[in-house]
Amino acid sequence: MTNITVHGTPISTYVRTVRLLLEEAGTDYNLKDVGILNGENNSAEYLAKNPFGKVPTLEADGEFIYETAAITEYLDSVVANDKFSPSNPLSKARMRQIMAVIDSYFYAPAIRTIVIQRLIVPTQGGKTDEDAVKNAVAPAKTALEAIESLTVGSPYLLGSELTIADFYLIPIFFYLSNTPEFEAIIADTPKIKSWWNEVSQLPSVNKVCA
Repeated sequence: MTNITVHGTPISTYVRTVRLLLEEAGTDYNLKDVGILNGENNSAEYLAKNPFGKVPTLEADGEFIYETAAITEYLDSVVANDKFSPSNPLSKARMRQIMAVIDSYFYAPAIRTIVIQRLIVPTQGGKTDEDAVKNAVAPAKTALEAIESLTVGSPYLLGSELTIADFYLIPIFFYLSNTPEFEAIIADTPKIKSWWNEVSQLPSVNKVCA
């Protein structure tokens, strides 16, 4: 049995991506909190595990793996017998496309701008940058519509089984759905709307994201 520790803050969407996979695989793991607000992720101890100071970092039997795509594909192979990666080559390519679109085009406007400005800045005594939020809606919508075009949408993004792509998008939606901009962003993505209604009820989502 692989001894698994996830290093990272529980609020991180990418930490939640990894944890969702582990929960759905029924695998025991440890979560070691890394304080990104107090700079713990830039400590010498943490940088020895991940030279970029990002979360999550996976520790598996003494080996350290960083970058969420690498972590999830490793875990899928090691603890889930590739359960969360489609065997069909085209479906597997679609999964990786969705992951890449989220990383490159959706995460920044959705999380770094809209979610941070709407949900985090006000709790820290700051004022939401309304212009930044307004300007982030269009690129977030464009990215999500691209994802929509790649999905089956019911019950999961690529059909009847959960994949790593689902684990990538769920944590972002959990936050984004609590912003006023959410409805505009999902307005033209009916398959993803249906998907969110399904996956938001999963016990693993309630455990990891709530």
